Amino acid sequence: MRTLFNEELQQVADDLVTLASAVNVAVQNAGKALFDCDIEIAQSVIDNDKKIDSLEHSINNHCVTLLAKQSPVATDLRIVVSAMSVASLLERMGDLARHIAEIARTTFPDSPLAPQVEEVFHKMQSFTQETTEKLVRILGDQDEKAAQDLIIRDDEMDKLFESVYTIARSDEWNATTEQTIDTVLLSRYYERIGDHSVSIARRMVYTVSGFDPSKDPTHFIGVDKDGD
Repeated sequence: MRTLFNEELQQVADDLVTLASAVNVAVQNAGKALFDCDIEIAQSVIDNDKKIDSLEHSINNHCVTLLAKQSPVATDLRIVVSAMSVASLLERMGDLARHIAEIARTTFPDSPLAPQVEEVFHKMQSFTQETTEKLVRILGDQDEKAAQDLIIRDDEMDKLFESVYTIARSDEWNATTEQTIDTVLLSRYYERIGDHSVSIARRMVYTVSGFDPSKDPTHFIGVDKDGD
């Protein structure tokens, strides 16, 4: 019975890596759609979001079955519950990538971004791509140190997010109303992808160690700051 349960847990872990990989691709392609004004890539992100939703649903169903049939306790319970949380966070990240692609599709053939903020958004895209790539490795390797390193970098996205608002409030801001709205929305989408990535990293530290770190990895708290 224990061998079967371990095999089921490994399947959940493998499915999480598959889901994280799909989200990583979605984030990368959403950026391409945004910066290259590529409507075909934008549509592919939108269409493939259904696969991400289906993966998340499958993982959660699998976890519910494990909880019902195996009644895990202690470490096993922590692993199963954390897996459900991580799957939900990844699904939300996929939704946010879809939202970015939808804006790129709506404004095609023009860019939704004003020239003043393009450099900041390129940095946001680079950060989110690097982060989602790391999540795939963290989930696959159960790498607590890499997860803590990702948590520490949370401030980088926060600063980029704040800089967008600083630019948009400046006297030099001359974007159209539509560009202003899209700029605010897009910056929020990127910022939330970053937040969810950090929440996942915290969950992984919790899964491995039993503790959930704050931004300072030398201190630990029971839940992440977002309450996810």
